[in-house]
Amino acid sequence: MATYPVKPSKRVPQKHPTDEAAVVEAGRAPFFSFRYSSTEVSLVDGKTRVKSRQAHFEDGKLTSEAFEGELDRSAYDQMVARAQRNFWRSFSLFLPFRD
Repeated sequence: MATYPVKPSKRVPQKHPTDEAAVVEAGRAPFFSFRYSSTEVSLVDGKTRVKSRQAHFEDGKLTSEAFEGELDRSAYDQMVARAQRNFWRSFSLFLPFRD
């Protein structure tokens, strides 16, 4: 194993203030924004349960939304049928053509 002529210096832990918060004024940081969304659809006890969450940060303002709801089972069955149909349509583009 090779030896190196330079030895690393000792690391000194730095203290970071934990009680300070960054304040961003509206219009000051137009270069930074993000969006996040999540939707969960499940079948529980014969009912379709929908949970959705969204958050976005734009113009120095953080906004968050969430909702939950229940539908009858037919909504879940229709959603699964559409998802399968769309998947197979997309997947069929990669299959060889038949004569």
